[in-house]
Amino acid sequence: MIAIEISTPGEPEVLVPVERPRPVAAAGEVLVKVAAAGVNRPDVFQRRGRYPPPPGASDIPGLEIAGVVEQLGDAVNGVAVGDAVCALVAGGGYAEYCTAPALQCLPVPRGLDLVAAAAIPETFFTVWTNVFERGRLQPREWLLVHGGSSGIGTTAIQLAHARGSRVIATAGTAEKCAACVALGAERGVNYREEDFVAAVRELTDGRGADVVLDMVGGEYFARNLDALAVDGRLVEIATLHGVKAELNIQAIMQRRLTITGSTLRARPIADKGAIARAVHQHVWPLLESKAVKPIVHATYPLRAAAEAHRVMESSTHIGKLVLTT
Repeated sequence: MIAIEISTPGEPEVLVPVERPRPVAAAGEVLVKVAAAGVNRPDVFQRRGRYPPPPGASDIPGLEIAGVVEQLGDAVNGVAVGDAVCALVAGGGYAEYCTAPALQCLPVPRGLDLVAAAAIPETFFTVWTNVFERGRLQPREWLLVHGGSSGIGTTAIQLAHARGSRVIATAGTAEKCAACVALGAERGVNYREEDFVAAVRELTDGRGADVVLDMVGGEYFARNLDALAVDGRLVEIATLHGVKAELNIQAIMQRRLTITGSTLRARPIADKGAIARAVHQHVWPLLESKAVKPIVHATYPLRAAAEAHRVMESSTHIGKLVLTT
C-alpha cells in the first residue's frame, strides 16, 4: 500500500509517500480500506518531532479515517466486512489501509459521504468528552470556545448550540468570526482586536462563561479564569502558546472554579470505546438530522499530504482538511 511517512522531523516536505506492507488486523481490530483521512493539528506536532506516537501505535501520522472494512481480527463483534465506518485511531491514518480497534469504529452517519465521515472522529470525540463530560455543559449555559474556526472549534460551536447552550467563539479574522456566528455562536470575538474577557462579560451581563474550552494555554490561562462565571469550568485540551502559566488560587476558591482537561490519543482503547458509544448515542442523531455537520474546508490527494500541512500551518482554513486515497 501507499502510506505517508515522516522521513525526519521537519517542515511539510518531510511527508513522503512510500510503499509499506498492508497491515493485518489483530485481535479486537478491523482492517479498513481507507477512503479518506482527517488532518489534525497533532499530526503537525508529530511531523515536527514534538508528539511521538504512543507505544505500539503506527509511526504513520493520521488519527481519524473513514472507509470500508476489509478484514476482521479475532474477537470482533458488531462490525462486519463491507461495513462503511469511521474510526478514531492512534496513528496510521495517512495510508491506503489502516487497522482500527473495533471499539473505536462507528457506522458512517446516514446521509454523509466518506470524506465528511473522516472529519468526524478526532474532533467530535474530543469535544464530546471535554465539553460535555468533563466540562458538564448544560442547556442555556454559556460556552466560550477558543479557536472557533478550527476543526475543534466548529464542532464545539455546533454541538453546544444544537444542545441548547449559548456560545461565544474567538477567531483571528472578521471572516472567521462570521463563520463562527453562522455555525451558531452568538458572537465571534476577533482576538487580534478585542479583549475576549471583556466581550464575554459584556455578552453575559457581567456573569461570565460557564465553560471555557481552551487549546491555547500559556498567557490565556489567567484570562480564561477571569472570563469564567461562579462555578465555571475551564477545560484545557492543548497548549499552543505554552505549558506554563501563573495561577491565582484565590480566584479559584472564591468563585468555586474547576480546572480540568484531557488528552485522547494515549488513552486506553476501553476509554475511547466508551467515548465512541456516548458519541454514537448523543451525537449521531444530530449528524443524521443535519442539526450539526463536519465542516470540510478542502480535500487533498493522499500523496499531497505536505500541501495539506502547509494549509494547516497557515491557519487560513475554516474547519477540517481531509486526505483522499
